[in-house]
Amino acid sequence: MRTYTGQLSDNQPIRRNLAEKQKQLRDLKETLATMKPHTSPSLRESVQRRIRELEVEIRAASREDKPATSERPQRQERPRRAPRRAHHAETFGE
Repeated sequence: MRTYTGQLSDNQPIRRNLAEKQKQLRDLKETLATMKPHTSPSLRESVQRRIRELEVEIRAASREDKPATSERPQRQERPRRAPRRAHHAETFGE
């Protein structure tokens, strides 16, 4: 099957949101912990490298989110209304 102009190839990185990255990080840490001692060093090293990359990405994403929340405009508080029962008492002289 031929590709068309502008089609993304399979060589593109998968874009994940923060929750998916956190889940992948948990899974990789669990995988690393359950690896047998005879697991190849290159496989162990590649999992450790991906864990480090994900930790950096998650830290960077959390740093980007924090300033955005502090820049949010403050909601103006309206003065509280008197409860309706106060009006009721004035009307009926109670």
